This record gives sequence, C-alpha cells and structure tokens, in this order.
Amino acid sequence: MNAPIPNREPTGSVFDDQAAYVAARASKHVMAAARAPAMPEPQPEAKSLPTGEYVSCVELLRGSDVKPEAVTWLWPGWLAAGKMHVLGGAPGTGKTTISMALAATVTTAGRWPDGSRSPAGNVVIWSGEDDPADTLVPRLALSGADLSRVYFIADVFDGDGRRSFDPARDMEPLQRKLSEIGDVRLLIVDPIVSAVMGDSHKNAEVRRSLQPLVDLAAFMRCALLGITHFSKGTGGRDPVERLTGSLAFGALARVVMVAAKHQEEGEDGRTVRLFIRAKSNIGPDDGGFEYDLHQGELKTNPGIFASSVLWGDAVEGAARELLATADATGDDGEGGTLNDAKRFLADLLADAPMTAGAVFKDADGAGLTKRSIQRAADKIGVLRHKDGMRGGWLWTLPPKMPRCHEDAEDAEQNYLAPSAPSAVSSAVEVEI
Repeated sequence: MNAPIPNREPTGSVFDDQAAYVAARASKHVMAAARAPAMPEPQPEAKSLPTGEYVSCVELLRGSDVKPEAVTWLWPGWLAAGKMHVLGGAPGTGKTTISMALAATVTTAGRWPDGSRSPAGNVVIWSGEDDPADTLVPRLALSGADLSRVYFIADVFDGDGRRSFDPARDMEPLQRKLSEIGDVRLLIVDPIVSAVMGDSHKNAEVRRSLQPLVDLAAFMRCALLGITHFSKGTGGRDPVERLTGSLAFGALARVVMVAAKHQEEGEDGRTVRLFIRAKSNIGPDDGGFEYDLHQGELKTNPGIFASSVLWGDAVEGAARELLATADATGDDGEGGTLNDAKRFLADLLADAPMTAGAVFKDADGAGLTKRSIQRAADKIGVLRHKDGMRGGWLWTLPPKMPRCHEDAEDAEQNYLAPSAPSAVSSAVEVEI
C-alpha cells in the first residue's frame, strides 16, 4: 500500500511545504522498489544477434590455411586463366584482328608467337562494334579457327521478351550458359568500355561495373580479354595511362598489352607493327612481337575478304620506349626524326667507314635511337660488310646516295592468299 503523506503544520513557508511533499514521494518510490523482485544480471550468452543491416558477417582467412597456387597460363606470360587482361592501341592497329588470332589459337590448340602451345578450349565473344557475320567470323576463319568452338553472346530472352545483353543484370544467366558449354578458356569483350554502366572516366563506377566480369572469369577459370583504345594526345606517356577512360581499366587488369604501328616502314619496306606487353602484375612486363596485317579472300566464300595476323620476330625493351619509336614520324615539320638521323649518318660516314658499334655510340650521344639509325641507314643505302673474320661490321656510304622511295602501301590494303585453309560456318550464338 502507498505510504501516507505526513501532515505538517503550516510554517508559513511555501518552500517548506514543497520539501515535505518531495520527501514523501521519494519515500514511496524507495519502498516500492524494495518490494519488487530483483532483476537477473544480463549474461553475455543471452544477448541476441543484431538484426537488420548489421546481420552480415565478415569471413577471415588465416594465412596459414591458404595453400599457395601457381598461376595457370594459356599463354605463358601473356594470358592467364581466371585473370583480366586489356589490349589497347590507336585506331587502325588491328586490335580486334589480334584478338581473333588469339581466339583461333585457343580453339585449335595452336602455337603462340613464341612457339609455345595453347591448351584447346572454347572462346566466347561479346562484341559491341563488329558484326559476327561480315567481320568476326571471316577473320576467325582466315586465322584458321575451329568455329565450332566459338560462341557469340547474343540477345537475352526473359519475361519481358527479347532484349540486349546487360552485364549489370545478366551475369548470372551468362555464367549458367558458360557452365553448360564447358571448357571456356577465353572470354573477349570488345570494347571493354561497353561493360561499364556509368561514367567510364570514374574509377568507382568502372570498378563496380567490371567486377562482375572479373568474378566471372575467376569462377570459370578463363582468361578475360578486354579491347580498348588509346586516348588522343597521350603520346609519350606511360602506355597504361594512355588507355581510354579511367585508370581503373589498367589497374584491374593483371596484364596490359598494346598494339602499335610504326609511322615509317621497316627495313624490307613494310609497315612495322608491334604487339607488346606494357604491364604485368604476375610476370614479365616488357618485350613483345612484330606482326603484320594481311588481307585474304576466303576460299570457301569467294568475294569475302578479311584481315589476319602474321606474327614476326620477338622484340625486346620496355613498352614506353618501343611505343616512342613507333610514334615517331618521318618529318615533324622541322626536318626532325628520320631526316635528322639520315643527315647525321651521312655526315658521320662522309670521311671514312665506321664500325656499327661506333656509329650507334655516336648516335646515342646525339640523342638518336639505334632503331632510327638503322632505318636511316636503309633509307640512304648504307653498305654493310664484315671487316675480316674477327672484325666487326663496317658501314660505308654508297657511291651515290639513292633517292628515298615512296612509303610502302599499308599492309591492310594488300590482298594476299589466306594464311590457312578454313571452312566458314555459321557462328553459334548464345541466347541467355
């Protein structure tokens, strides 16, 4: 029962009456608390798990529980299973044709430019620029691909009908389809920027868009190859920085390859093209191969022409240096580059022959590359002969320096026979 509030004689002070009332109320609460049963102390194990947005749990892997694994290569040093790769370059360098040549090698267990053999497997292609019927399949056929192992990502059929493939929505059904096909070794996305749903110049949006593709490649254990362009006005910069869009394209890729075309023809009068490695987080990051592009007519489809790749010699050096040489023009408006090298060489050899080593040493001191001097020597017809059995090569000016011949026609305009016979069949499209 409630404690009675004691009666007090009025003292004439309002403050005294208020104090008595407060004291009586406090006494009432103390007595009620004394009669209430004691509440048990909360136990740690009795706590319930948090709910809502905090219900997720982070998994930690102990380093000692992770078993080291070697990188699995399709092409040692160039194409790795389960990893993302990027192939960039200026327009007209044949990036798509190169990717079709790589695809053909995978489908036939062919040999790579360095002579190593590829494991056989299927190739899946998502192209946003080129048509399979009039461009990609002819190039694959001319490259000798097994077209029964090539699949093109086509439209998507769902409850809303038929629509275009959307990487933001359709990665899971694509994964199911690739698992049905089986043995997928290479996934080509051309251009890779088509997989970005937001601003391709913002790192966060590029990473968010590309991560599902990267995860898909890791799950399928296939190499992912994205094709992209160089940004304008980026000559002389690091090749990875020249890729169009955000730096995230080059950062996500484990290997970045670039294609380039020399502005001057090579020693044999043809256009020199370079396929080089600009970055690698999992292997060597330099060197490459010369290549050429040729046009050929499909024997099984007269009148249909396509381009194919012919691989050449291996080249050494860092990508930035090799690209700088390739980007050099014959005349910069001030008589520079190749013309400078020709004048330098003519003056150097005017008095007497010199060894090749001495020529290259003097040229290096003048700021001219070895490649520029070699091209200049071919242009002016420098004679090279051996100075005895143990002597070096001597360079001598010709009796009368010939007039420089006109630039050779671009390799892409030369119509040659197909590099390998191949039957053209309908490409198999994947409907998801």
